[in-house]
Amino acid sequence: MTLTTTRREWLAGTAAAGGATLLAARGARAQGTPPVIRLGVMSDYSGPYRDWSGPTNLACVQQAVEEFRAQRPDIPVEVINADHQNKTDVGANVVREWFDRRDVDAVVDVNNSAVGLAVNTVVRDKNKVFLCSGASTAALTGEQCSPNTVQWTYDTYMLAKATSTAMVKAGGDTWFFIVADYAFGHQIERDARRFIEAAGGKVLGAARYPFPQTSDFSALLLQAQASGAKVLALANAGNDTVNSVKQAKEFGLQRRGMKVALMLAYVTDVHTMGLETAQGLVLSETFYWDLNDRTRAFMNRVKPKVGNNWPNQMGAGAYSVTLHYLKTVAAMGGAAAAKASGRDTVARMKTIPTDDDCFGPGTVRADGRKMHPAYLFQVKTPAESKGPFDYYKLIGTTPPEEAFRPMAEGGCPLV
Repeated sequence: MTLTTTRREWLAGTAAAGGATLLAARGARAQGTPPVIRLGVMSDYSGPYRDWSGPTNLACVQQAVEEFRAQRPDIPVEVINADHQNKTDVGANVVREWFDRRDVDAVVDVNNSAVGLAVNTVVRDKNKVFLCSGASTAALTGEQCSPNTVQWTYDTYMLAKATSTAMVKAGGDTWFFIVADYAFGHQIERDARRFIEAAGGKVLGAARYPFPQTSDFSALLLQAQASGAKVLALANAGNDTVNSVKQAKEFGLQRRGMKVALMLAYVTDVHTMGLETAQGLVLSETFYWDLNDRTRAFMNRVKPKVGNNWPNQMGAGAYSVTLHYLKTVAAMGGAAAAKASGRDTVARMKTIPTDDDCFGPGTVRADGRKMHPAYLFQVKTPAESKGPFDYYKLIGTTPPEEAFRPMAEGGCPLV
């Protein structure tokens, strides 16, 4: 069961509808019906991050629920969703309404770091669960870590370390950053600067732009070119990354010897750019559909639900974290125990080993960080690709303990 919450519906009358939902749920429980676990999938369903997140991530959550129901039909699970519009106030208010009036137990995805930090606070205040598979800021397992939150797929530390270290080793020792002016862009720039300098490189400059109001990057690209840097680092994502790469090619930056480093990009971005534009780019992901037999098996199961927008690492993370949460609900004896305390549920999630077709076996650390390998990929040439989404060559694998920030360095008060 999937319901959709729009901004207009929320403003116009969700109080009455939500109250009726909650009363109905309580009435059903009083008559002996098992309580329902409700998941709220918050993402970008209409903005610049839509094509590599919202609908596909929702389909991946539904896939996890479907597989769990097949094993445990005695535990009812419902899924609703809402668009955060890349606005912190919208995200925080919708989540608060979900908890207060719609009996939602866990929020999944939230593919915007600023919104993710706001949701993190609300979830902690309400003692619910935040299954963060989309927001990438490493602050969620650092100074703003919470006993109610797990961060699953990736983070800015991992992305910055894998890509920047590899580029410096390959000779890219001078850098210029184009940065989306919000929490994600700031964090990944800071993290990348650290690794660039540690590897012997130097950052020559940076330019920030308003997000999500910018589509023309020409002035920023001219600044990058004038800096004389060997590497242009794109500290942005989604349509901004696609547009930046396309415009950089039009300006001839790569022909002039400047390499482009994607600090956060996905196979879906490569699909949008086309191999003619994206070939040779280097990027990091924690999941690729053609990585091994298990990832291919997952792709075959979810493909009918996603059409021509295959899951990237974020969709895989949404599936994986949902499945592990539901397995934990079952391990706790069912929905009633899990609904009683988000903190207790997250604490139990950390004690149970993880294992699924997207990431294989893993663990969840005390700071909420999910541990799995990170992979460095190079985009294939058109001649090397055998078809749609056959885009990556694996050029490096980083084990979990090296890919993610050491727990002692994060400043998480839970540790």
